[in-house]
Amino acid sequence: MSLLITCPSADLSVKAEFLDAKAPENIAFLRAYLATPRHVPGLHAMWTGPEISCPIPPPHLAGAAYAQPLPPENATLNPQPGDIVLAYIPARVWGGNPDPIFDIGLFYGPGARMLFPIGWHAGSVIAQVRPEDRASLADACNRIRRSGACEITFALEP
Repeated sequence: MSLLITCPSADLSVKAEFLDAKAPENIAFLRAYLATPRHVPGLHAMWTGPEISCPIPPPHLAGAAYAQPLPPENATLNPQPGDIVLAYIPARVWGGNPDPIFDIGLFYGPGARMLFPIGWHAGSVIAQVRPEDRASLADACNRIRRSGACEITFALEP
């Protein structure tokens, strides 16, 4: 099963392969969340470098039994180009926000780091964009960086 990531306004359409053996609990969360395709805001990150950050809106998770704390799995502080990283931050850790934060990061270039306003925070590498799609990912993410926020669709593909 693959993760399909699209954003027509940025000409983004890539597939990422799940790393099932390396991050099973994080991937189970994402697969449950993506039982139906989801549209999530995407914006260029300020602190982490070459990343499009896609925070899952709290209303998407309201009442979802699978929206539980996630352990770090296949953890990284320095994502590589093509890595899809799921970051989980518990409620009230970031500025007292009452909702936990689940963020899907699309890393598209070298020099990335998991540095947030709250400090260093390891994320779980859950998937990797296919090598043949990485240049397309970088081009699309650069378009998003230049044009501003967009809506990114995440879907499962058998």
